[in-house]
Amino acid sequence: MTRFSLTRAAVLCFAFLLGLSLATGCRNSQKPSAAGTENKPAAETPAGSTPSVSGPALIVFFSRAGEQSGVGVVEKGNTAIMAEILAVKTGADLFEVVPKEDHYPTDSFNKLTDVGKQEQTEKARPEYVEPAPDLSKYKTVFFGSPVWWGDWPMIMYTFFEKNANALAGKTLVPFTTHEGSGLSGFDQKLAAVCPGATVVKGLAVTGTECQKNQENVRLKIDGWLADLGVRESLAPAKAPEVGAAAASTSGETAAETAASDSTEYSFGDDDDDDDAHDDDADDDTDDDD
Repeated sequence: MTRFSLTRAAVLCFAFLLGLSLATGCRNSQKPSAAGTENKPAAETPAGSTPSVSGPALIVFFSRAGEQSGVGVVEKGNTAIMAEILAVKTGADLFEVVPKEDHYPTDSFNKLTDVGKQEQTEKARPEYVEPAPDLSKYKTVFFGSPVWWGDWPMIMYTFFEKNANALAGKTLVPFTTHEGSGLSGFDQKLAAVCPGATVVKGLAVTGTECQKNQENVRLKIDGWLADLGVRESLAPAKAPEVGAAAASTSGETAAETAASDSTEYSFGDDDDDDDAHDDDADDDTDDDD
């Protein structure tokens, strides 16, 4: 073999090895990018975690005075009491859902539950007194009511459906008052009617506690807020801003309750004690406000 042939063979061999090396390098340089995309999805929420609750916040509630299960005749509804305690502890604004036509009996709890059952059967959507607050001002909205026949009172669905678009993208937090049925799936029901929102852990408190043991209600709310990631603050709780519809029934209690609160919370501008379901008391007609 001549010197020219050997040189040519050497050049061809070198070119082949160089090409093989470059091809391998290109394939290896692509692997970290692909693996990083597959193994580390952006914005993935760990399973079982609770999204952080942040402010500003609003508390929307429906409540009834008069004769109620387990507590007799009351001047202020159970959910109103719970909502006002929550407002003092969080500094959130208050809005009471007041029926435009108040046909709910106050002289008889049995009559009240009959009306609630009829509305549920008819899928009624009772109107409430407007205007509602401007929901664009809030990141978090608490929703509270008594449990009527294992569900939200129908007037609450009026609010949910009318404001579903405005509630999209917000954090929604349910709470209930009851005499045996706990939270009654209020979180799932709320998520179903407001699919664009994030619904987090709710709290259920008995009406008896609201009327006769408010210190225990405060302690339960403290634990609940801690679970929701609400930061503790040493700043004085601001006076809740009471909506026009709520002023006549819930304005003064919040101020009275503030004097006895030992724990105060505030919502960041940036980024259990739930009652167990009583299987022996599963008749939701006893769940009231």
